[in-house]
Amino acid sequence: MEVQMKGIKKAFGKNHVLEGVDVTVKAGQVHALMGENGAGKSTLMNILTGLYKRDAGQILIDGEETYYENPLDAEKHGISFIHQEMNNFAEMTVLDNMFLNREIKGPLGILKQAEMRKIAKENLAKLGTDIDLDVPVGSLSVGRQQMIEIAKSLMSDAKVLIMDEPTAALTEKEIEKLFDVIRSLKERGVGIIYISHRMEEIMKICDHITVMRDGISVNSYPTSETNMAQIVRDMVGREMRDFYPERSTQPGDIALKVTDIERKGVFDHINFEVHAGEILAFSGLMGAGRTEIMRAIFGIDKLDSGQIQMNGTTISNKTPGEAIKNNIGFLTENRKDEGLILNDSIADNIALPSIGGFVKHGLVDDKAVADFVALLMKRLHVKATGPSESAGSLSGGNQQKVVLAKWIGSGTQVLILDEPTRGVDVGARREIYDLMNELTNRGVAIIMVSSDLDEVLGMSDRIAVVYEGHITGIIPTKTATQESVMTLATGGQVNE
Repeated sequence: MEVQMKGIKKAFGKNHVLEGVDVTVKAGQVHALMGENGAGKSTLMNILTGLYKRDAGQILIDGEETYYENPLDAEKHGISFIHQEMNNFAEMTVLDNMFLNREIKGPLGILKQAEMRKIAKENLAKLGTDIDLDVPVGSLSVGRQQMIEIAKSLMSDAKVLIMDEPTAALTEKEIEKLFDVIRSLKERGVGIIYISHRMEEIMKICDHITVMRDGISVNSYPTSETNMAQIVRDMVGREMRDFYPERSTQPGDIALKVTDIERKGVFDHINFEVHAGEILAFSGLMGAGRTEIMRAIFGIDKLDSGQIQMNGTTISNKTPGEAIKNNIGFLTENRKDEGLILNDSIADNIALPSIGGFVKHGLVDDKAVADFVALLMKRLHVKATGPSESAGSLSGGNQQKVVLAKWIGSGTQVLILDEPTRGVDVGARREIYDLMNELTNRGVAIIMVSSDLDEVLGMSDRIAVVYEGHITGIIPTKTATQESVMTLATGGQVNE
């Protein structure tokens, strides 16, 4: 199947998202669609699959003008979309999620459970993962939920597969397995539209690249005929210097100290400290317990034992509300379900943790709130029609910026960032890194959980490595290497 999109335009009210996009994806081709957050990539794919109607332009499928009524219609005709944000139902089992609207039934309408389980296991096995089909999807990590989404798409026998940030929450091993699957699909003539901000992946797995900027396709070329500098220049419209800014902050006193905290069956004997002005990275393989440790510190999950101190004083974060009162902020890995109120405005989301500071004589000072929100939106370059726009309508990267703005504005002393640049483009990444440096220069202590080893090595002062619920080592970044971090992450020892 060959897909051609010509001169596609789309506006939402006064917001012109697409202003003329051309892209052609051939059968058996892995075609990268690149651009900054808000460039219009996801909107373009939603038009292709019938979720949105185009305002102008043409869509040709194998040379014939074709338009789908909705994503289900597109899937029936061979186009499947793996979204960046998971579309699972948290309370339903893995099996039920995988076969939602595609149940296999017998003559009397009875579900063929054995056949469905066999198909589900086979498709998960293709990705090298073995997930319990009977557990609620909501109990799984973001990475495992992503694997389920990919496995669901493999079940559809698609002729064109759209992958939106498919590796954002996956481990290196899982990524390699996914790439094996992509190569196999390519050999079978499946066309793949691959949306990612990870340059190394694009250069490794994609045959062709189309770059979008501000709703226009600005360039298109075979991967073999370009380089990272050219792609970045086309994406951001300017040259980019060093990807990671230099860190010159000198750590101060201990801001947060964690002693022997334990959550039975998840992690135990966790000991570390983070200083004012320091970035302490937490690294490790998926499922090692990094996020779970942070959730317990922030009061989302219950601790069974141990002690947490802020500036030398013992605190008890039994709820997130108590953690916020203790000046701890938490940018969660799952921003969609836990970091934002999607139906509320950008302004309400940003102001929520700080609203108490704007109350005078029992009334909220609306002008002060508006000025506060406008300042943070400008500082973080949030692309939106205005502060009244709903958070759910923003691109993934801009949603991430809103969550960051929320915690920056609240004046936290310790900020936990769980995968802070997941799904964020190269330009916005640098903005987030610069912001992290600004915060540490002001004495904020940052704990950064990241699956990106380059990011860990490029943006931290020390690295705590977690393996199966234990910290196997805390090493200075200056002496760390990818090899030493991975050795600790797999249970090995490093001689310092």
